[in-house]
Formats: sequence, structure tokens, C-alpha cells
Amino acid sequence: MNAEEIRNYVLEKNDVTESFPFGDTTLVFKVNNKIFLLLNLNGQTLRINLKCDPDKAVQLREEHPELILPGYHMNKTHWNTVLPEGLKKILLIEMIGDSYDLVLKKKRV
Repeated sequence: MNAEEIRNYVLEKNDVTESFPFGDTTLVFKVNNKIFLLLNLNGQTLRINLKCDPDKAVQLREEHPELILPGYHMNKTHWNTVLPEGLKKILLIEMIGDSYDLVLKKKRV
């Protein structure tokens, strides 16, 4: 998926907002006013940061060591940096959904 496909997919989810609070190169998506996805628009390689269950984050990093990394500029226990270009679309969509759900659930608790 490219940046526009990711953006379009994310904006289809309920109550998602987008903004540029960290400058014009990082597109931030929130639900319930909490970040669940950051999309880096600066650079040759597309990178996104996604919230993730800590155990699953480690598992994903081990399974895809060149494509899923500890979250850049984020809490590395709860965030992964993902290079979407090399991943199967179904896995990327699952990770985006998990990130969205984790943040959405946190509001309800």
C-alpha cells in the first residue's frame, strides 16, 4: 500500500481525524483524540508508526526484521515502525486495525 491508499483506508474508520501537529512531513491519524498511526511523508521509503500489543510487537519484529522495527521516536514497547512496501496488504491492514482498536478501547475503559 502506498501513502494515499493507507490514508484512504484509515479515513474510512469511524471518528478518525488527520492533522500535521509535528510539521508538514508527518501525517497523524487519531481516534478519540489519541494517536494510532503516524505516516512519514518525507523520504524515499514510506514508513508508518503503529501502536501494538507489546507481545505481538516483538513477534512481528522477529518475523519481519527488515520491515517491522521498534517505533521510531515512540515508546518501543508499544509502537512499531513499519515499512509497508514489502509487507502483504492483509498484514498491514490487520496491524492498522489493531492499532486503531487498541486506542479506541483505551478510551472506553
